[in-house]
Amino acid sequence: MKAFDVVVVGKGNAANCAALAARDMGASVAMLEAATPDESGGNSRFAGGVMRFAYNNVDDLRKLIDITDEEAKTTDWESNTQEQFYDDLYRVTNFRTDPELSEVLITQSLDAMVWLRSQGVRFVPNYRAQSAVVNGQRRFFGRMPLEISGGGPGLVQSATDTAVKKGVEIFYETRAISLMYDGKCVSGVHAKCKGELIDFKAKSIVLACGGFEANPEMRTRYLGPGWELAKVRGSRFNMGDGLKMALDIGACPFGNWSGRHAVSWERHAPEVGNLNLPHSSYRHSYPLSIMINADGKRFVDEGIEFYNYTYAKYGGEVLNQPQQFAYQVFDAKVRPLLRPEYGDKMVTRVVANTLEELADKLEGVNKAGFLKTVRDYNASIKKSVPFDHSIKDGRCTEGIEPPKSNWANTIDTAPFEAYHVTCGITFTFGGLRINPETGQVVDVHLHPIPGLYTAGEMVGGLFYFNYAAGTGLVSGTVFGRLAGRGAAAAAKAT
Repeated sequence: MKAFDVVVVGKGNAANCAALAARDMGASVAMLEAATPDESGGNSRFAGGVMRFAYNNVDDLRKLIDITDEEAKTTDWESNTQEQFYDDLYRVTNFRTDPELSEVLITQSLDAMVWLRSQGVRFVPNYRAQSAVVNGQRRFFGRMPLEISGGGPGLVQSATDTAVKKGVEIFYETRAISLMYDGKCVSGVHAKCKGELIDFKAKSIVLACGGFEANPEMRTRYLGPGWELAKVRGSRFNMGDGLKMALDIGACPFGNWSGRHAVSWERHAPEVGNLNLPHSSYRHSYPLSIMINADGKRFVDEGIEFYNYTYAKYGGEVLNQPQQFAYQVFDAKVRPLLRPEYGDKMVTRVVANTLEELADKLEGVNKAGFLKTVRDYNASIKKSVPFDHSIKDGRCTEGIEPPKSNWANTIDTAPFEAYHVTCGITFTFGGLRINPETGQVVDVHLHPIPGLYTAGEMVGGLFYFNYAAGTGLVSGTVFGRLAGRGAAAAAKAT
């Protein structure tokens, strides 16, 4: 048996933040990671690294990165005020997000980013995915002008390096099995380390080991039939173990248990995430496309919003199509605007000089249906409205279903390209109910469970139906820090 003040289960962003926060309060801390060192870091290793936090102006951003006076004047850095953040989060969740959790998330988000920087994490401008040069001026859009240097892998590596320097002990290939619980308090974790059973005694446990997105049985049970067929974007180790062991001792389930973050994903991507291809399977430029299914028909409004606000639900729409696939179709006019990963080698791409030739190459797609869809779409576009991909330009369709609300361009300029996509699941929304101020888990009677805390994907109640890009890593930081501090404070008090 090994003994610590605080044991953190998991090693992604939320787990690292919990461990660092607890260690900074003087607690002895261990982290239990099911993966090997090379595969460690949970879903955070697969994240793009963009961060959605509240900021008023460029002066707030200067708390995180160095911005010269010239850069401040010549760049539109946007804003993401607390009011804007509230509006976005409530809108995408159909006003179901928990008010207390969302208040903590939003009001503490900037301070949490400053704290994250103090822990060795570095930020850089988000030029790659969320900016454009318009009339000679750099313009950010989507209210996420910063990302983590090195993306998700950089975030995990920086936080891990700091944790090791501060004396956090990390146990790899160590999967938590169950909680030590006597009916009154949690006092440790039963775990299996490289085939050997080991007990970790602790005054406080922080569960931060992800949802059940890598578990096809749980996906089918909670998300519904067909979800066992989705590709897994991230870690193969997120099997729902933390949720199961907490529910086994009476923790209160909370949130959207049939909800999930799922995106349009490379059709022939690996069944689980591959750290050697962290971004290769992203297909987030669909607002500039038409997406068609096996019948050759469109099935969503591709341009209703910036991808930040629709990508996490449109993967589910693709999964619902015949044979669980779609094609994103572009012409030469918008090809230079596509994200860099569309040019990767691991891409299922079809290129043709005519639409008829393209239709012949779209495997499994009804040719006549596709050509009719393109003709009807081209004829419906409100061409008097100028195209501007950096704003919601109002260049829309009229008289067809589904409509396209913005960025509607005729598909008439060769070469034509189509990208084969399916559904990739990122994480699940169902989780545990917590005290928003401390991260402590409550039971089904809403009484706090002494010794048990949670953070990251395991926090239920924040996301419903959909998700605003960049919120997950920030949530993991905010609630990871709170859970670590809460766990350390309770450990020191016993």
